[in-house]
Amino acid sequence: MRLNKRLAELGLCSRREADDWIARGWVRVNGQPAVLGQLVGEADCVEVAPPARAQQRQQVTILLHKPVGYVSGQPEDGHPSAATLIRPQTRWREDRSPRRFEPAHTRGLAPAGRLDIDSTGLLVLTQDGRAAKAIVGERSAVDKEYLVRVQWAPSGPKGPGVVVHNVQAVFPAQALARLRHGLALDGVPLRPAQVEWINPEQLRFVLTEGRKRQIRRMCELVGLHVVGLKRVRIGRVALGALPPGQWRYLGEHERF
Repeated sequence: MRLNKRLAELGLCSRREADDWIARGWVRVNGQPAVLGQLVGEADCVEVAPPARAQQRQQVTILLHKPVGYVSGQPEDGHPSAATLIRPQTRWREDRSPRRFEPAHTRGLAPAGRLDIDSTGLLVLTQDGRAAKAIVGERSAVDKEYLVRVQWAPSGPKGPGVVVHNVQAVFPAQALARLRHGLALDGVPLRPAQVEWINPEQLRFVLTEGRKRQIRRMCELVGLHVVGLKRVRIGRVALGALPPGQWRYLGEHERF
């Protein structure tokens, strides 16, 4: 396999980061400097130089409570990027990380998973390819938890028969079973999900995948209209009391 893939599978870095290390001369294969695109086998000895580890330790992962109206990635259609909220004034006063904010911490931040513009909650922005891979990599088993406020709208949100209060009472049990398993989006079956009522107008979803507008589209398929969606947990990291529009650093001992 390619060397960058081997380094990523070893959990040392992302493929993009591996290519950067190789270009800087920080990777050796069987004692010889590696080259971009190099192929390696399981028997080959791959070594990473100390400067690569030092660079990695300087990378940050930031947890942001994204408000409605911000996009997760690059600005689009006049809506600002959530990354513009990462500044000293919006750092949560209860952040326990000893890190001091530096302008370099805002460079190269990329969202590890997305939240729709009309959704709120926990958004991870990171410089660390390992963190991104843990959350959105092909083999990621990290689950995400959402609180979803809904209305019963079997004919659409502007059609007849909309129920705003005590939605649970009119929502068919078989439709709840389909939310848990049995739906498909774009012709591709969805993985099983945990879905349960937490009050008469709000559902709790736990997903292990992140298809585009997945929860909203799942709900539409069973006659529900989403009026509020908040992500409250990614793996073992919870949103907690982090206020909307504020952020904190991922703690040194926190893992997704």
